[in-house]
Amino acid sequence: MKKIVLFLAMTFSLFASGIDWPHDYKQALIDAKKSNKLVYVLLTSDNCRWCRKFENTTLQEKAIQERLAKEFVVVHISRDRHFVPKNFETTPVPRHYFVDSQGEILYETLGHRGVECFDSFMDNAHDRLKVNK
Repeated sequence: MKKIVLFLAMTFSLFASGIDWPHDYKQALIDAKKSNKLVYVLLTSDNCRWCRKFENTTLQEKAIQERLAKEFVVVHISRDRHFVPKNFETTPVPRHYFVDSQGEILYETLGHRGVECFDSFMDNAHDRLKVNK
């Protein structure tokens, strides 16, 4: 019963953010190629309190939601329930991966971060893309 309640709470917190959080990494790469965007992968686990804190604080900020929607294709992967690409580490979580449409990791970091810090992560991903071109 606890697992069901936890799963429902996690699901509602992600959907409450106003961002559609699909779980299909391969489709995210296809969508990124079509839209000429980077992919932001949020990798979590079902029982991670820091993951929930990040989802319920930073990802609830309107400016973060708007920037993610405008500049990135987003995907949420639970290491407990979804396909995790082999090149992604799964511990500790939360992990943040910014990848190009070919799946190349441009920037990665981990942990719960506030708005300003997370905003700088998005900048770092774009900066790395420019360097790699």
